[in-house]
Amino acid sequence: MISSMATGRVHGVQRVLAKLDSSLKAGNYYEAHQMYRTLYFRYLAQKKYTDLLDLLFDGAIVLLQHNQQASGADLAILLVAVLSKSGAVVSDEYVLEKLPKLFSLIKPDVPEREVFLMNALQWSCSGSQEHRTGHPELHKNIAQIFWKERNFAMARHHFLYSTDGFGCASLLVEIHKMRGYAAEVDLFIAQAVLQYLCLQNMSTAQAAFHCYTSQHPNIKRGPPYILPLLNFIWFLLKAVERAAVDLTVNTIWSSFSLLRDGVEVPPSTLGCSRMGIM
Repeated sequence: MISSMATGRVHGVQRVLAKLDSSLKAGNYYEAHQMYRTLYFRYLAQKKYTDLLDLLFDGAIVLLQHNQQASGADLAILLVAVLSKSGAVVSDEYVLEKLPKLFSLIKPDVPEREVFLMNALQWSCSGSQEHRTGHPELHKNIAQIFWKERNFAMARHHFLYSTDGFGCASLLVEIHKMRGYAAEVDLFIAQAVLQYLCLQNMSTAQAAFHCYTSQHPNIKRGPPYILPLLNFIWFLLKAVERAAVDLTVNTIWSSFSLLRDGVEVPPSTLGCSRMGIM
C-alpha cells in the first residue's frame, strides 16, 4: 500500500513536470507559473528541499527572462522561504551568485522586489550573531546592482553594511563628481567613515578613507591634508586603531559635531540632500 502511494506521487509529479515543460515551450507562462506553484507544494510536503530549490531558481530565471516579472518574483520569494524553512546553511552559492542574480533580473519598479530583498537579507544572517543586518557579501552584491541602476542612495546604503570599503569609496567619488558641491569633498567620506565606525566596522572605514582620498582628483595626497576634516578623520582612525578612544556612537558623533560646529557646512546638508540620502 505504502509503495503504491509513493509510486502514485512520483507519477503525479512527473505529469506536472511534463505539463510544465509543455507550457514553457508554448509560451504559456501563466500556466507554467501555476505548475511551478503546484510542484512547490508537493516537493515541500515531501521535504525534497534540494530539488525544490533548483526548480524554483530555474523557474524564476526563465520567467524573469521572459519578462514575467510578478510570476518570476513570486518564485524568487518562495525560494528564499524554502531556504529558511529547510534550515539551509548560508553559502556562497546563494549569497554571491543566485540571490544577486535573481535580484538583478527583477525590475526596480516591481513591488515584490523589496520583499524578496528583505527576506533574502534576513535569511543570510540566520544563525549569525555577527551579521545581524544581513551577510556583508550579499549587501556588497546588492550595492553593486543598485550602482549599475544609478540608484546611488540605495547603493551607498548597502555598501555601508558590507565590508567593501573600496567599492563604497569609488561610489562616493562618482557621486561627488556628479552631484556634490566642491566644498563637500571632505564631507562625503567623513560621513561614511563615521557610519562605518558606528557599525563597529573599523577595517572597512579605513579602506574607504584611504581609497577615497587617493582616488578623488580634488584631494591632494596626504596626510597631512589641506582640509582639516580629513586630518580629523585620519587622526580618529588612528586613535580607534590604537584603542585610544571608546568606539561608541556617542563618542564618534560628538567628536564630529564639535568639529562640524567650527566649519562652514554647505547648503546641501553634508552632501546628503542632493544624493537623496536624507
